[in-house]
Amino acid sequence: MTAQLNRLNAVVRPGDQDRTPLLLMNGIGARLEALQPFVDALDPAIPVIRFDPPGVGGAVPSRVPYRFTTLSYRLARLLDELGHDQVDVLGISWGGGLAQQFALTQRRRVRRLVLVATGTGSLMVPARPGVLRHMLTPRRYLDTGYLREVSGSLYGGSARADPDMVERLLHKGRPSGYAYQLLAGAGWTSLPLLPLITQPTLVLAGDDDPIIPLANSWLLRTLIPRAERHIYPGGHLELVCDPPRLVPAIERFFAQPTEPTQRS
Repeated sequence: MTAQLNRLNAVVRPGDQDRTPLLLMNGIGARLEALQPFVDALDPAIPVIRFDPPGVGGAVPSRVPYRFTTLSYRLARLLDELGHDQVDVLGISWGGGLAQQFALTQRRRVRRLVLVATGTGSLMVPARPGVLRHMLTPRRYLDTGYLREVSGSLYGGSARADPDMVERLLHKGRPSGYAYQLLAGAGWTSLPLLPLITQPTLVLAGDDDPIIPLANSWLLRTLIPRAERHIYPGGHLELVCDPPRLVPAIERFFAQPTEPTQRS
């Protein structure tokens, strides 16, 4: 099902009505279609909700800048419109920051939280200056040659060997909401609030991720009370470039009983 709900372009994959739906939060500038390889690899019994933030993909552009807090409340209204009281949440990269904010401000609605290739915002172990320079421009979504040139050094992992795959996933034209997405996370940090994330949390981190240095996953795992960490071989985009590498750990996490998770 595809619909314009609360000015967000939402796509819902129906599954078993007795299973907790999974709400996916994508990386900056990437349309919801970029998550299709992960959705295809996931157990079809799990209902999946994807959305485009304002100005990205099929979503209506925002008239004014917004913050993670604002978007979190809009996502809560989206769940109301879809009739879901509680969801599991998975956020990757920029979406991982949004997922942390959502878990903090909408805690009763989040059963379990998965954070993939993400950090704590403005207070985190930063990427190298050259990587940050590429991240600040939407050119990689607009210029195919530029994307192919920088994909390996920017995303690491599978992107080093197959820049064509990255192009297929990300090169959809410049998203009009890119600047607003940058502003949404500008100055934001979850660092002092991580102890307040009480949901069981799985932190997934690649050992070859130039954008999010591995130390950030240790920080998340240490400060979130019920967090566990899984380090996978690969880079920033393995969730969609090589989903079978991550899906088993994610599905095991969702299947765990609700008692506090064990650290690893």
